[in-house]
Amino acid sequence: MSNTKYTYAVARIRALEVSLFSDAFIEQLLACKSAEQVLQSVVEKGWGDMDTEHDAEAVLKREEEKAWAVIRDVAPDMSVFDVLSYPKLYHNLKAAVKEVCTGVKNPAMFYDDCPIPGEEMYQIIESREFSRLPGNMSRTAQEALDTLLHTGDGQLCDIIVDRAALEAIEEAGKKSGEPIMENYADTTVAIADIKIAVRSQKTGKSAEFMRSAMAECDSLSLDQLIRAALSGAEEIAQYLEGTSYAGGADALRESPSAFERWCDNRMIETLKSQKYETFSVGPLLGYLIARENEIKTVRIILTGKQNGFTDDAIRERIREMYV
Repeated sequence: MSNTKYTYAVARIRALEVSLFSDAFIEQLLACKSAEQVLQSVVEKGWGDMDTEHDAEAVLKREEEKAWAVIRDVAPDMSVFDVLSYPKLYHNLKAAVKEVCTGVKNPAMFYDDCPIPGEEMYQIIESREFSRLPGNMSRTAQEALDTLLHTGDGQLCDIIVDRAALEAIEEAGKKSGEPIMENYADTTVAIADIKIAVRSQKTGKSAEFMRSAMAECDSLSLDQLIRAALSGAEEIAQYLEGTSYAGGADALRESPSAFERWCDNRMIETLKSQKYETFSVGPLLGYLIARENEIKTVRIILTGKQNGFTDDAIRERIREMYV
């Protein structure tokens, strides 16, 4: 693999990084009096397009599309980005299975900026053409559809698809041949497992339930995590203190939203060092995650303003910026 194949792509990304939002600009958004002012401020920064300007959700969706369009334009090999496309792809599978089983169609439930857009996914599931799906997804689709048809249990269907998505992310990270992608994938799966443990502890779920929902990863022991979850919230925090997710322990003790924020911030911290790489996929991944982080943060501020939250309550939920 030539180490120069990313040189052009990284140069393009460097030029785009200057337009990423800073922490100072996020503070300006927080100071806005209303959601309308927040939207106006990001539109003035070039967010959205002519068709979206007064519709917050449409503006955010358009920005996601733009971020992916940049990566598709510059990346010499899109297959290493499978890790990031799987959450949307498996979401589409879940939505299609539910639509086929209930007979109620809702196009708004789907993502179209992923390898198999909504309508195509729906047709694959409806016609039972599972072989058109990549890798193990065909088996997952069949199992999820059969489960929902026979049991009517939507949660069980979700668990089957969500776990398969995590397994696909872990596998794609390993197959990418890029250490930063492998690290990102493993961290993504570990954080999902920790969130499952936290929710399961709160709702009194069994070890069997947790094992069916979690996916194996290199940076955590599922056995130890499940044992901790069965013992209590403090035991989960204590287990994390002995792992590379030690920083999450204090956030977990603070509040669920503090833990969510810590998870996203940890991902951004992991990727910041990639800014200085020139010959790898790292800066491309960093830029894409930075854009997703930016969009998530603007959504949090918009929602907070719409619901009359105080600035401090909103600030508690917002993420660190990449720049």
